[in-house]
Amino acid sequence: MAMQIDPNLCTSCGDCEPQCPTEAISPKKGVYAINADLCNECEGEDLPHCVSTCMEDGCITPIEA
Repeated sequence: MAMQIDPNLCTSCGDCEPQCPTEAISPKKGVYAINADLCNECEGEDLPHCVSTCMEDGCITPIEA
C-alpha cells in the first residue's frame, strides 16, 4: 500500500519531501504528491515519516484499496 497527499489540504510547505526515504514525494502543480510506485509507507516504522512531519491533520493518508 502507499500514502497519498490531499491537494486540497496541502499547504506546499515542502516539509515532507526531504523526510521520505524512498524519494516518493515531489512537487506537482503547486502542491506535493506521492508516487505510489515508490512509497512503501516507511516499512518497519510506527508511522510514515511524511505523516509524522506534516502539520496539516488528514493531509497525508493511506490510499484506499
